[in-house]
Amino acid sequence: MTRHLRFRAAALLPLGGLAFLSGHADAAERGMPQLNIPDFAPQVVWLVFWFVILYVLMTWLGLPRIKAIMDARRQRREDDLARAAQLKADAETANAAYQKALSDARAQAMATLKAASDRMAAEAAARQRALAATLAQQIEEAERRIAASKDQALAEVRGVAVDVGRAVVEKLTGSMPDVARMTAAVEHSLAGQAH
Repeated sequence: MTRHLRFRAAALLPLGGLAFLSGHADAAERGMPQLNIPDFAPQVVWLVFWFVILYVLMTWLGLPRIKAIMDARRQRREDDLARAAQLKADAETANAAYQKALSDARAQAMATLKAASDRMAAEAAARQRALAATLAQQIEEAERRIAASKDQALAEVRGVAVDVGRAVVEKLTGSMPDVARMTAAVEHSLAGQAH
């Protein structure tokens, strides 16, 4: 039986080969199938069919996904820009707050420095006034002591002058002069020297 099949196959082989060769020769005569006018209409139909299927698939599946991806990217970009703008505004607000705090601290430091300077100047002025008052009191006491010493010295000088004048007059005249007259003469002489 296998022998019989082999024989049939061998007999059919030359016929199939001839048919293949004749179809190939036929196709060579017709040229490219895309440019064959009788086959043109079915090709256009298949082209339109596949175009519609691809268009529908792209419209319902591909383009919505692409649009969703593009919208998500655009939204992410806008969110990033909004966040960057918010961060910039926050940074500017923080910088303004820092500058204000810095200027307030400088103003407070200047006010504290001025208050300390004024307080030290007032204390120095008070010490100077107290020192001036103490010095004035000491000068006044010294002037009083000097005046008292001067008066005492003048009183002693008067007494000495009266005693010396009496001794001189007594030696020159040999008689004791009047104490009241001698005292008046010394007073008159000292008053003339004071002027």
